[in-house]
Order: sequence, then C-alpha cells, then structure tokens
Amino acid sequence: MTQYFDLNDQEFIPLNMLLKYLQLAETGGEANLLISNGHVKVNNAVETQKRKKLRTGDTVVMGKNTVIIR
Repeated sequence: MTQYFDLNDQEFIPLNMLLKYLQLAETGGEANLLISNGHVKVNNAVETQKRKKLRTGDTVVMGKNTVIIR
C-alpha cells in the first residue's frame, strides 16, 4: 500500500515519529525496534537511525507499506 505524508511547513520528520504517526508501529518503542532490527528502508537502503530526518522526496518502505514524503 502506498501512502503520502505531507510535511507542510515542517523541514523534516524523524523516521520513528513517522512510523508511529502513520500507525505502522503502535508505540515509539516498537518503531525503534523495527528500525534497529533492519525492517525499514529509506530510499532503497536499510535504515538503522531511529531519528533519521526524512525530507521531501524521501521514500520509506516497511513490509508492504510504502510512504512517500512530500
């Protein structure tokens, strides 16, 4: 499933906050574990930085979920 996240007037959103906000993880702790365990890709590369700054144009993939930042 592909969905979009609009930054609006924000410069970025941290990766773990995005996962929690979009309910791809139930809690911040679960989001951190998913990231640490290599289940999340940013721009086609496994990302292990929990607070990776996502900016316009970035793509996040976790399982069957794809999020495009705009």
